[in-house]
Amino acid sequence: MVAYTRDEIISATDLARNVSGTLNSIIKKTKEKIAISKNNRLEAVIIDIEEYERLKEAYELMEHIEIGKIVEERSKTPQSEYLSMEELAEKLEIDTDAL
Repeated sequence: MVAYTRDEIISATDLARNVSGTLNSIIKKTKEKIAISKNNRLEAVIIDIEEYERLKEAYELMEHIEIGKIVEERSKTPQSEYLSMEELAEKLEIDTDAL
């Protein structure tokens, strides 16, 4: 869980009153992040675009790594345990001609 300092939290109302100043604090890097609260609950975070893109790329890399692990694990399964599409359709009583 990410921790926020008191000066990194702003209410939605205060944000609406001072969008420009809030964005400038992110753009000028005087604040790393700003959490927006609504009804005393944190609802969103503002970060600069470079940080967002870095986080998005890291998330996508993690997804690729996870998919790679799944593929690697499945490749260890003997081919005799796999069913062809036709075999699976027959087992599930699916008419492949109707597809």
